[in-house]
Amino acid sequence: MHEIELVGLDGGNLLGYMAALGTLRVLTLAEPCEVRMRWVEKGWWTPVIRHARIKTGKELVATLASRVCGDASVNAAWKIGDDLTLPRVDFAGHLKTWAEAATPVHRSVADFLTAFGSDAFGTGPKKEQMSDSEFRTMSGAGHQHFLGFMRELATGTDVGHLTRAVLEPWDYGDGRPSLRWDSSDYRPHALRAEDPSGDPIKTMRGANRLAVEALPLFPTAPRNGQLRTVGFEDRSRETEISWPVWADALSAQAVASLLASCEVQSVDKFTMERRSIIQVFRARRFTDGKYRNFTPGRALI
Repeated sequence: MHEIELVGLDGGNLLGYMAALGTLRVLTLAEPCEVRMRWVEKGWWTPVIRHARIKTGKELVATLASRVCGDASVNAAWKIGDDLTLPRVDFAGHLKTWAEAATPVHRSVADFLTAFGSDAFGTGPKKEQMSDSEFRTMSGAGHQHFLGFMRELATGTDVGHLTRAVLEPWDYGDGRPSLRWDSSDYRPHALRAEDPSGDPIKTMRGANRLAVEALPLFPTAPRNGQLRTVGFEDRSRETEISWPVWADALSAQAVASLLASCEVQSVDKFTMERRSIIQVFRARRFTDGKYRNFTPGRALI
């Protein structure tokens, strides 16, 4: 097994963390060979990919690019609309169609739809609209479209974007679109000499593109009369997301189980050690104006 450190990704940054998980999932889907990931501390938590064939960062990026760059990488689930605002009946139709088409090997569309939301509970004045993922940060205001941005990221990302995102320190040299999962995406008016709304958005396109691929690891499900997303909990009337980093090299399937474990939310150190969890980060999701944003992740251990 060969190991490649993804030195550009910081596990304490929600966008960096999601990009790491997306990398693991894409590599797992790309080849049937054994793929694992663990984390090491380098002043920040750095993901390490363990792969049976890939030996270098250049090879890793090339494999990622073949799966996430270009029109062919646009998942059918991202084409159901520009935002997660579909009528419940329409979304239910998409769920049924792709659930019936899914197989144990080919189920990516169904997995994305499950992560996007559910028709079990409605929203809006008449409860006619689908309930959606707690990762959703925009719904069309200011020409920012959650699904539209996913399609734009797929068609506009290249090898250079991916290389800078996973193998180099982030330079925030790319323009929109951004999924607003990085705390630096929030640009408040307070304490600014000028109105920030006119400033160009600066982000890491490659990280956003890979982060999209992590969403199927965070499915939604009805709980206590509402739709919840894996990793999210309400504390003191605030919505927060918690995410773990781990020491052992784990498969994507094992990571999916870990993300949904109650130990991550309770930060039970004894049980966490048994599951190889070495740190848990937590960030608050908040709404300012028309958009949702996330605070910087804080370490809990």
